[in-house]
Amino acid sequence: MNPVIYSLTMLGAVAAVAAVILFVVAKKFKVEEDPRIDEVAELLPGANCGGCGYPGCRGFAETIVKAADEGDISALNCPAGGSITMSSIGEYLGLEVAESQPTIAVVRCGGTKEKAPPKLTYDGPSKCVIVHKLFSGENGCPYGCLGLGDCVAACDFDAIYIDETTGLPVVDKDKCVSCGACVKACPRSIIEIRPVGKKERRVWVSCMNQEKGGVATKNCKAACIGCMKCAKECPVDAITVKNFLAYIDTEKCIACGKCVPVCPTGAIQATFTPPKPKPKPEPAPKEDAKEASA
Repeated sequence: MNPVIYSLTMLGAVAAVAAVILFVVAKKFKVEEDPRIDEVAELLPGANCGGCGYPGCRGFAETIVKAADEGDISALNCPAGGSITMSSIGEYLGLEVAESQPTIAVVRCGGTKEKAPPKLTYDGPSKCVIVHKLFSGENGCPYGCLGLGDCVAACDFDAIYIDETTGLPVVDKDKCVSCGACVKACPRSIIEIRPVGKKERRVWVSCMNQEKGGVATKNCKAACIGCMKCAKECPVDAITVKNFLAYIDTEKCIACGKCVPVCPTGAIQATFTPPKPKPKPEPAPKEDAKEASA
């Protein structure tokens, strides 16, 4: 037999046998995928931001369908899509979804270039995660923002940028989907996901410094000094002070703003103009000693 024909015949036979084997294996080990996964994935925003805690929108869709089979998807939430997206998914799956409270990323650092002027000049890789491991930062605060933009690079929605004047990140409320990517990217955990608040009224402590007041203010004039004035002023006990640092509980806070003007360093910020503190009544003048004796 011609060697060429023989070779072609043998190769064709091997290919035919391999095709049969692959066909049998594919049939035997075929995994039937629930068609609802594709439908749910289509309803998701497709950002693949990971804010839900799952590997991409498809991974989240698979989790939703699995939870739907158990009859409850209320514990699941898509930060990028919000309550509207989850309501659409719930409607498709025939399940009720409780409306989730909208949230937004909040920068908890007030160490602007004016309040926390640099003491030295850094010359090295422009990565917050690297600088954080090397030293405290140009202004000397070991808890403050480093301003090199790891959070900016992590945001897929162009919702955060570094203000050149202040040196601090700024969150665009119209673009932020509170996916949490910037939170994970910040090595100093100064970005927090907090509720948007009723009528967008938010109050927060714009500081993460846990040093004593005197030490903290040497590096930053806007540092929280743990003086307790805000906690004493709060009418609903929403403020606690631990390790010389105040924190406002979003579950308790009513956004009255009374804590803002009493803060001596301006560490507490609000999205609205807080009310001015009421002047304390002056003590009544003491009666003349002779009149009193009479």
